Amino acid sequence: MTAAKSEYPEFPNIISILGEHFHAAPFGRFLLQWENLIYAFLVMGIITLFAFLATRKMKPVPGRLQAAAELLVGFIDDFVCMVIGPSGRKYTPFIGTLFLYIITMNLIGYIPFLKSPSADWSITLALALCVFVYVEFDSLRELGFVGYVDHMMGRPRGVLAFTVILPAAIFALHMMAEVLRPLTLSLRLRSNIWGDDMLLALLAGFGFQGLPLMLFSMFLTLVGAVVQAIVFCLLTTVYFALIFNHEE
Repeated sequence: MTAAKSEYPEFPNIISILGEHFHAAPFGRFLLQWENLIYAFLVMGIITLFAFLATRKMKPVPGRLQAAAELLVGFIDDFVCMVIGPSGRKYTPFIGTLFLYIITMNLIGYIPFLKSPSADWSITLALALCVFVYVEFDSLRELGFVGYVDHMMGRPRGVLAFTVILPAAIFALHMMAEVLRPLTLSLRLRSNIWGDDMLLALLAGFGFQGLPLMLFSMFLTLVGAVVQAIVFCLLTTVYFALIFNHEE
């Protein structure tokens, strides 16, 4: 039994090469079936190693690696607090982890014989579901059940509070938007990374004739990979910001 080949052009990677070579063995079928998940765990290992090396010997005068980590953490913390406010600092670890994980997944595919796991929808959907569950859980915790329902109905007051149809319609629209968030969040990231990978693989098929266009496209896709990680985390931050009442 062999795994079906991809219908779109893609660069060969070490997992797919090994899987095809050992396709008749359970090991080969395992590699082909869980290829993207293996790369997702590889990215987790890279980030864990970076965090360990950057924090194992903390010094008042930081070295290069510690300084880079502190600069990155400071940037993410400022970004989150700028969108949400000082109360949003508690979300910095979650959003910062998302950013590091996504940008590393997006960029790892530019290393020869590796692949971006964020080009697979199952990976990005899992991340979006984590965001959805955390946002909804914290909404209920911050607002309470009654406050959450009131928030979802648009906080009707005065005459609007005595109408039934309008608050119910607003509640239904908000619930629909909440449910659709994981879908749009995951598909936006997956589609952009998948499209960039497919474009570069297609241009690579032209050989040396397509090399100038491929190099130019690679620069654009590199920028796009960073932007997509920022957009994913920006939207996540906005979702958390919507929990709080900013009438003041």
